[in-house]
Amino acid sequence: MEESKNSYYIPAFIIFIGLMVAGGIYYSKNNKPSLVNNNSSFQSDININPVSSTDHILGNPNAEAVIVEFSDTECPFCRIFQNTMQNIMNTYGKEGKVAWVYRHFPIDELHSKSRKEAESTECANELGGNTTFWKMLDMIYANTPSNNGLDASKLPEFAKNVGIDVTKFNECLNSGKYANLVAENFQDGVNAGARSTPYNVILLKTSITSEVKNQIDEYISKNSLIDSDGNVFVSVSDSNKKIVINGALPLQNVKDILDLIVK
Repeated sequence: MEESKNSYYIPAFIIFIGLMVAGGIYYSKNNKPSLVNNNSSFQSDININPVSSTDHILGNPNAEAVIVEFSDTECPFCRIFQNTMQNIMNTYGKEGKVAWVYRHFPIDELHSKSRKEAESTECANELGGNTTFWKMLDMIYANTPSNNGLDASKLPEFAKNVGIDVTKFNECLNSGKYANLVAENFQDGVNAGARSTPYNVILLKTSITSEVKNQIDEYISKNSLIDSDGNVFVSVSDSNKKIVINGALPLQNVKDILDLIVK
């Protein structure tokens, strides 16, 4: 009987780890762990708030492709993808082809510290501007062990390191004044289809052609970006103006997809 139990649990554990590698899994009372469940790269349009001057943007706001990332600072996959996006911006961003927008998606069930960390970046933005927001974000990702491992007492230290008045930073963070903004970001992510982090929506200036759509389909198939359950890690909206990257896709895959859609 014990042997039978073990034979059941070990495969289940392997499956679970496999899903986790694909991207941080989001749990809630009403949601099972999920990715984008489609049997092709074609899906209904994504309901996402448009990019505005209130967003945190790196790069050219009028770029051909704007990558909106929904992320959780305590998610280990987001930490990996932070490096991926920095690489993307060092190439495509410098050429003005791609911009990066960061939105908060703290998964409380897994990472209870990430929501306050998200608020801390907003305080950094208030006290130092958009550049300081990105510096604070980088500081958190560079120092957290992930999975709720960052000591909250480090946040004022990070603020000081990015040039913020620590007293004002603590006042801002303790006030909770940005809790609603973080919650609004989270809801926007839910509306856009996020159930895991990192979750990225590429907003395109113009619709991709049917030829490019077919090339993306072929790329997804050749590179095993659909698992055995039909979960698709890259998908195109029905308007052909939005592309989802669901999970911490490797840098080369992201580059390959961008090469198909930006010239």
